[in-house]
Amino acid sequence: MSAIRGIVVLTDRWQTRRPLVEVVAAAVAGGVRAVVLREKDLPRAERAALAADLRPILAEAGGTLIVAGPDPLDGNAVHLPAAGPYPAPRCRLVGRSCHDEAELLRLTSEDYATLSPVFPSRSKPGYGPPLRPDGLASLIRRSPVPVLALGGVETPDQVRACLRAGAAGVAVQGAIMRAEDPFTLCRALQTATKEAT
Repeated sequence: MSAIRGIVVLTDRWQTRRPLVEVVAAAVAGGVRAVVLREKDLPRAERAALAADLRPILAEAGGTLIVAGPDPLDGNAVHLPAAGPYPAPRCRLVGRSCHDEAELLRLTSEDYATLSPVFPSRSKPGYGPPLRPDGLASLIRRSPVPVLALGGVETPDQVRACLRAGAAGVAVQGAIMRAEDPFTLCRALQTATKEAT
């Protein structure tokens, strides 16, 4: 499968102002075509039910639900942590979190990687140090797969900076989860991706 591009949403129901399914539906209506379901604190049955609620929202728009962790929850796309498992499970789409060159160089069969944190993050304060666009660009040049920039991305200007650094797309969690109007924010971020590419 071709790599994920554009704006990718990572879920965190603890930050939302309304039910997570509504936030994801608004993001998809705003142009998002890939969502990473996190919610790793939920029991598998509840997480699988949430995945079942989200998949049709994305499928109707031609999008993809990616599940964080090695269990695709009856789907076919996963996003794995840097620590493992290795090798990656066989799925139609596999992504992995990376934070430095060593983690990028361990990639084998993954379709894409996230690199984080690019900017200081309100969702993970103190996590870093941030790569900033220059550090992101340096690591992207060493990556064997397309890269999504992650961490602290909240504005169209930040999206454009990440794409100018060579990112294939930008993964956003907190800004969209906390947004009063996820639809409008996603539209603005998607417009920035089109302008930058």
